[in-house]
Amino acid sequence: MVNLRAYRRFFVVAYHFLPLLLSYARDRRRFLLVGRPRRVDSQTRVERANTLLESLLTLGPTFIKLGQLLSTRPDVLPPEYVDVLAQLQDEVPPAPWDEAREVLEAELGPVDERFDDFDTDAISGASLGQVYTAKVDDREVAVKVRRPNIEELVAADLRVIRWSLPVLLYFIGEARAFSLENLADEFARTIRQEMDYSREAEMLEEIRGNFEGDDSVAIPAVLESHSGPRVLTMEYIRGTKINDVETLDEMGVDRHELAVTLQEAYLQMLLEDGVFHADPHPGNLAVQPDGTVVFYDFGMSGRVDEFVQNKIVDFYIAVANRDIDGILDALVEMGTLSPEADRATMGKVMELAIEDARGEDIETYRVQQIIEQVEDTIYEFPLRLPSNLALVLRVATVVEGVCVTLDPDFDFISVATDYLTEQGYREESIRQFAEEAGDQLRSSVQSSVRLAPKVEDALDRIDRDDFYVRADVEDGNDVFDLLAKRLVYGMMLASGAFSTAFLYATAEVQAAAVAAAFSTGVALALYRTFRKRRGTRVTPQFTRHEMRQRRGGE
Repeated sequence: MVNLRAYRRFFVVAYHFLPLLLSYARDRRRFLLVGRPRRVDSQTRVERANTLLESLLTLGPTFIKLGQLLSTRPDVLPPEYVDVLAQLQDEVPPAPWDEAREVLEAELGPVDERFDDFDTDAISGASLGQVYTAKVDDREVAVKVRRPNIEELVAADLRVIRWSLPVLLYFIGEARAFSLENLADEFARTIRQEMDYSREAEMLEEIRGNFEGDDSVAIPAVLESHSGPRVLTMEYIRGTKINDVETLDEMGVDRHELAVTLQEAYLQMLLEDGVFHADPHPGNLAVQPDGTVVFYDFGMSGRVDEFVQNKIVDFYIAVANRDIDGILDALVEMGTLSPEADRATMGKVMELAIEDARGEDIETYRVQQIIEQVEDTIYEFPLRLPSNLALVLRVATVVEGVCVTLDPDFDFISVATDYLTEQGYREESIRQFAEEAGDQLRSSVQSSVRLAPKVEDALDRIDRDDFYVRADVEDGNDVFDLLAKRLVYGMMLASGAFSTAFLYATAEVQAAAVAAAFSTGVALALYRTFRKRRGTRVTPQFTRHEMRQRRGGE
């Protein structure tokens, strides 16, 4: 049954995405099979992104979730797509109460018997579930019910996505193919986890326990007696949406301190606890009158292992110290930056990113210079995203957007630096650096002692004509192969041109025409070896800088 539904869905999905795929194919080959690549401007990307957005909305819940995930993956999509898909909200009209009631009673039993009161009008509707308010023992609770018949639809759509992946990989470069395959695996795992409310209850309780005693954070408690794989009942904590800045100002909430609280809560989850709430968009964050941050919806949550935690700490410390080499080293060790990347260019990108994160003014001409260097020196942007870091990036980008909304001058790096210092991470890093420096000093002293005899031995061998040097030349970019092709093609073209002229001069017109055709083919092959390789054009995103540009445009 699922297979049959998947086949039908495949043709529906293909119908919606085929025009976009044809456009992408023409970007690679102007006439689909032959021709030069087309250069796509920013406006065209925005138009295509809006088309993609409409298609995702039309295809329903699974693809809405996919669009939301894509909106946090700048390693897969260009910036224009990320901006447009960021508008995609997980707000879908709730299913009729009669259908939701069947799911609820199948899990818990009759509604009238299990709840003192139950409001059948959903307070929110999402792609995978919907939330109602009710009372249990005179205690106000929120009841999250899985959308009826969603399991079969998601199973069919995941098969369609898996079948479509080989086709999509044809239209993108190698670096993005790496990220797209990881994204497909991550999406299948994430959406299945989101539909399992028993897992969500476990994650919620674990995170709640980690913040026990912290009055700045509020996380609802789970009512296990009224919960199951398809129903989750929890304490209902009221609050104001965190991006409703006008109401927050009326309440007298310090928005800067609120942003600090939010960032420090996520730093604790990522760096200390190893388990985190991974969907911090404004609909899942609220604020109480005393400034307490309330977290909702733990369906999308994740874990980070100790290695990733240590590398994130290294990254933050390097950022705090403006140690560009340290930043690049941390990214390479985490697997997010290719070791073959142009470090000089990427270093300048990181410098601009740090200045932007600190709220410093960035001259537009500097951004343009970096963009030009990226396009000239990097065929495919060397940033990629392993699956174990995808949710971490989602948290970082979404929390940044929320904090900037609360306080346009918020300094992420300063807050992170203070947090690392308070927790002792920076002192530990300095101590580790001192130990490494001591080890290097000892090694240097030992090497200097052994150096003189080795130099003397080498000089003796040179004096006896008994000194040989062996060199292995690495050619990862196939430069020698390219030069050999050019040399061979050049020799063939020279002989072909001479043969054409000679045959034409001796009135052998037919033979001269054949020689001319051969020479023309060789000339085209030679020309292709001199063509500059083009790859994905990427525009680095600097959130605060772009915000200023947009405000200026407005």
